[in-house]
Amino acid sequence: MTPPSPTNTATATAGTAAGPRLVEGRGDLSAAVSRALRSGTPPVYAPAAVLKADPWGEDLQLALHLLYELHYRGFDGVDGEREWDPDLLRLRQALEARFLHALRTELSDAPRSVDEAFAPLLVEPVDLSDSLSHHLATEGELWQLREYAALRSLYHLKEADPHVWVIPRLTGRAKAAMVAIEYDEFGAGRADRIHAGLFAELMNDLGLDPAYGRYLDQAPAALLATVNLMSLFGLHRALRGALVGHFACVEVTSSPGSRRLARAMRRCGAGPAAEHFYAEHVEADAVHEQVVRHEVIGGLLADEPDLEGDIAFGCAATILVEDRLAAHISGAWERGSSALRTALPEH
Repeated sequence: MTPPSPTNTATATAGTAAGPRLVEGRGDLSAAVSRALRSGTPPVYAPAAVLKADPWGEDLQLALHLLYELHYRGFDGVDGEREWDPDLLRLRQALEARFLHALRTELSDAPRSVDEAFAPLLVEPVDLSDSLSHHLATEGELWQLREYAALRSLYHLKEADPHVWVIPRLTGRAKAAMVAIEYDEFGAGRADRIHAGLFAELMNDLGLDPAYGRYLDQAPAALLATVNLMSLFGLHRALRGALVGHFACVEVTSSPGSRRLARAMRRCGAGPAAEHFYAEHVEADAVHEQVVRHEVIGGLLADEPDLEGDIAFGCAATILVEDRLAAHISGAWERGSSALRTALPEH
């Protein structure tokens, strides 16, 4: 196939107000949400189904993702007023409680201090054999890079958006530093430098469709959990510390991983835009790491020291969902299978 112009595609993807296509459910709860959004009626479901649902499973994670997406771009043909529909919010609250309980249960022994939570992340591991980015950099194939990009598109095409919600909940040093970092994420005043647009260009280089939400139907629960985590933290003021912990964890770990992924794109001949997206993050996130640790976290702890445990929790939760996703992808590839629910067409 001949992909469209990277510049035009990125601009259209970053600037369009149209919502993505609404997908079908993967179980009782997600089907109830999908039907409710299509019909404009309240969701019909058994409350007991929420309590029985696997918090890491396809049904709950997709239902939660569909409800969260109403706070971003919504869906094509779905009334924007459904964002604040009390019946949908009631279901979302129940699903969130189930997900949050699972996170806290899994992380019951996780560090409670910022120093303990972040110390392991500041040192590059000697053994990278379990690192997905290391695999892609050293022996990954082009089809694996395409799958990885399709999966990650659910976040990168809204990159930095979930973290913006914390800005009005911060003050002083933390707020000023957070705004400075986000300013870079959104292109420092240049539309052609917005990171979501740069990722759209990466997808174009890889022969993928860069439309927002295009690969939702193919994204497994392990991927949805990584995106849902940001929305969960971002939409709740009470979890502002956890969102800062998530943001800091992403920035601290981004630069080394991006360096390996830039190498992977170059080695596989993915294209200049594909390599550039990750090369851009190597330098930018190395700077962001220092600012977020010393100014965002430092400023927040100076203002609200009681949030230290929440910041550490946000970091630990990020590592947990990312490790689960990496295990899913690695396991599928080791079996010679696609990591997506349905494999991409050959390129």
